[in-house]
Amino acid sequence: MALAIFDLDDTLIKGDSASLFLQFLVNKGLADASVLVKEAELMQAYHQGLLQMEDYMSFTLQALKGRSIDEVGQWVADFIEQMIAPIVFAEARQVIAKHRAQGDRVLIISATGDHIVGPIARFLGVADYLAIGLDSQDGLYTGQTRGVLTYQQGKVLRLEAWLQKEQESLVGSSGYSDSRNDVPLLSVVRHAYVVNPDPHLQVIRLQQSWNLLRWCNI
Repeated sequence: MALAIFDLDDTLIKGDSASLFLQFLVNKGLADASVLVKEAELMQAYHQGLLQMEDYMSFTLQALKGRSIDEVGQWVADFIEQMIAPIVFAEARQVIAKHRAQGDRVLIISATGDHIVGPIARFLGVADYLAIGLDSQDGLYTGQTRGVLTYQQGKVLRLEAWLQKEQESLVGSSGYSDSRNDVPLLSVVRHAYVVNPDPHLQVIRLQQSWNLLRWCNI
């Protein structure tokens, strides 16, 4: 059994789940529309590989501060039904199914909060995932994160800890991502696949002879 490791945003789905969730909160009157302007600026830095993820999480999690885990969980369930289900790449489902048929273990690693990634992973039928941990006290979100953030090199650090805990290895592993921010992750798997890559990742793909996939069907 080998590992098949997938990024989430713009890899398995056509869009960024964290950005879309913030839009969902604004649409529901749970966050002020002004947050979308600042979030767009932060995402610009993300696409340039310059984002400090701590800043992004600190800003976007303010909408959840003091909210109960159960309440946010219901928001996320509605969000997945309304905004995520329609944008899952058909090719992503097919590739996940192919890996399962081969007996591979599927793992999603995302730089989005685990309050979003966990439910989306379950929606996709994937049991294993790594995401940015959200801090809570007495069942309420504090608006802070915990542990190593699964972003850039942090994805590799969290993966290494997971491999040791699960007694897994990267022998025969495959990795899928769209983003320059996942070059560290794609560099440690045995078979790297870039999905609709950003321009910077496309350059690196050519240098490394990584596989190119174009997914467009949703």
